[in-house]
Amino acid sequence: MSKQENSARPVTPWDILVEKLRTLGEQAKSIADLDASFLETLSESLVLAQGMNPYIGSITTEESGDLQNLVQRTQTEDWQKRFQDGDTTLGLEQEMVSGHIEGQFLKMLVHATQAKAILEIGLFTGYSALAMAEALPADGEIVACEIDPYAADFARHCFEATAHNSKIAIEVGPAKDSLLTLANQGRQFELIFIDADKAGYIAYLDFVISNGLLTKGGLIVIDNTLMQGEPYTRNNIGANGEAIEKFNQFVAADRRVEQVVLPIRDGITLIRIL
Repeated sequence: MSKQENSARPVTPWDILVEKLRTLGEQAKSIADLDASFLETLSESLVLAQGMNPYIGSITTEESGDLQNLVQRTQTEDWQKRFQDGDTTLGLEQEMVSGHIEGQFLKMLVHATQAKAILEIGLFTGYSALAMAEALPADGEIVACEIDPYAADFARHCFEATAHNSKIAIEVGPAKDSLLTLANQGRQFELIFIDADKAGYIAYLDFVISNGLLTKGGLIVIDNTLMQGEPYTRNNIGANGEAIEKFNQFVAADRRVEQVVLPIRDGITLIRIL
């Protein structure tokens, strides 16, 4: 099971909800004379909520040994120390791994679109890239953009231990520069996955659409579009939550596209160009 389905820190709306129900259950035990039916309903709600993701994971195709190894390596890396020592340019966290369910979903999208050329904006340690590479034909390619050199090198070492290494090309540096280079080369992709800095989402999407990086009939996939529930609850909303809310409203008003938001993990938006 990947870190995202077994994280020490809840990082998705559903996992946060489970944690809050668990806290309510513990608090209710110390309150005398609570109605028995209330306690029963609260207990049933917790069972219903906390059992869903583990059950989905148990009946979803198991992730490969390569993906399991990548998750394990990501979990055992001391990312906070890497940042403090200046090895990473960003405050990276092990919870950023896409995880089992999302990885299998992305693989299904690769099969469904019959993609042979994929663009990924935001690589981290490479879970989503490797998952999609596993679904690509032998002559398929993923171009993965990553701004942090340490994360890119970490992912590269993980890929080298697999049979899919040759399918993944890593571009290190600001995504806007990599995207401009790809556009100038006339590159096009059937599937584009965006999972990078949230404040950059609008610019990335607009560039992809305006510069023809997506093939006709292709699909754009955006990660974290529910961002721990912050865009719709407005509870303790941070910079990422604000950026995602602006992005969601931008997409909703953009007449060039149509889209649907799926409550998978931290929210996934599927976009196609009209």
